[in-house]
Amino acid sequence: MLILAAVLGSLAELHGWLIPTLSWPFTVARQVSLLSCRAELCPSLAADGRVQWFGWAAMLLLALAGIGLFFWHGRREKRSTPPQTQRALTRFYNHKTGVFSLALLGILLALAGADQALVGKRALAVVTERGEWHFPAFRRHMLPGSLFGMTGNAGLAEADYRQLHENLGKPGGPQFVLMPLIPYEPAGDTSAFPIQELPARDGLLLSADGKTPYDGLACRLYPNGDVHLRIRYRAGVPDGMAQGWSHDRREVYSATWDHGRLVHESYRGEDDIPHFLQQSSTEHYLIHYHPAPPLTGNHLLGTDSRGQDIAAILFGGLQVNIKAALFYLPLVYGIGLCIGMLMGYWGGLFDTVTQRIIEILSQLPFLFVIMAITDMAPQSLRGLPTTLLLMALLGWMPVTYLIRTGTMREKTHDYVAAARAMGASTAHIILRHILPNLTGIVITLLPFSFAFVVLSLTSLDYLGFGLPDTCASWGRLLNDGLARLSSPWVASSAAGALIVMLLLITFIGESAREATTPQRLTHYE
Repeated sequence: MLILAAVLGSLAELHGWLIPTLSWPFTVARQVSLLSCRAELCPSLAADGRVQWFGWAAMLLLALAGIGLFFWHGRREKRSTPPQTQRALTRFYNHKTGVFSLALLGILLALAGADQALVGKRALAVVTERGEWHFPAFRRHMLPGSLFGMTGNAGLAEADYRQLHENLGKPGGPQFVLMPLIPYEPAGDTSAFPIQELPARDGLLLSADGKTPYDGLACRLYPNGDVHLRIRYRAGVPDGMAQGWSHDRREVYSATWDHGRLVHESYRGEDDIPHFLQQSSTEHYLIHYHPAPPLTGNHLLGTDSRGQDIAAILFGGLQVNIKAALFYLPLVYGIGLCIGMLMGYWGGLFDTVTQRIIEILSQLPFLFVIMAITDMAPQSLRGLPTTLLLMALLGWMPVTYLIRTGTMREKTHDYVAAARAMGASTAHIILRHILPNLTGIVITLLPFSFAFVVLSLTSLDYLGFGLPDTCASWGRLLNDGLARLSSPWVASSAAGALIVMLLLITFIGESAREATTPQRLTHYE
């Protein structure tokens, strides 16, 4: 599967396709200039004028990992699982909370891997009026609106697939449009104000449920969606101020009602008042200005103050956290394992000097250092890779101390002394004998390191020092919600996603810790 994934990702890059998850490394390389190079260095791998070396390196690692696992499995398929590992797995399976959390986290990871097939403004498939098939969501380059019959500026820009979906079946419209489950981009996709038609009966304007008289502001709209009249209603009748505008705002109308009785009226325009009021417009609508509440205008969880879909933001934030973990965890554990095992195995002066360095670095305020460096960095270098690199440079120290302790304990065992007596080198003893016995520590720490990444990114984004506006962010959504407590669905959505993610990771980590604790895995079990 890894080899097949590497082949598909490589072919997609060469032919201009986007495959969910597999195209992530190439997409990241296009967003960060340091992760690509000039096309002259390797013309055969160039796309869009540059070679995305980071993406090709990721495909190479996938292929090498697949080949290595293939041959490793062929050599070890006749060996049984060690008893200690079997007991650890059995103990983990007995923790129902941990197993359920792991399964739910796996489902979330699978949904995040669906990428643009699940969330995005580009249609998955479009059949034009002429019967031509197109798959915009899986193409790297945008398709102009003229390809689907749009004219004017709409034909020159990227096609508005939500508008195409509304034109489905109309003259000149497409024959078929398949949109993602959430037809909005995770970031930078502002939607129009959701509207609801307000019914009228017996001279009274009713609420959207059609039962109770309406209290609030109602609007009549021009055919193009602009507001023609705004009228304040109380108990279903006009009460208060009414305002109206022409398309170009040169004709202005205002009126005042008192319990349904007109007491004052004024108008400034070229024609008379009846002509203005009788202009073509809709019946009364309720406009949900942003942030819009849930279940309005095709928004499952509503919108934020900028008109972006909250469900899409939560999905994009989940993807960002997963990408961050995929970059942060290997880097941190690679540094922590190397330095920690050398400290524990060599000891002496190397151990002492390294401990003093770690003690000095540990006194630095983690978040404040990242905020200061991020704020001083040039705009071109800001973003997720820079933030994660700074986090990794300061986040390897806790891992190092635990690995050092485990190494010091393991090197006192007889099997290390036997290997040393047989002439094994230091690298052989550390990699083949000590490292496999440290997997329990690594497995226990991984979930909590994942939680640390999620919480740190959310905190930085909340303070405005994290990701750029082109990336979805739970922290920015939480900041937006806390600034507008009159719209509780905004803050509660961000806080709920963060709490659920941290709880799942914590439950998995606790279950893994209890399953791999050596004191609990005795021969009496």
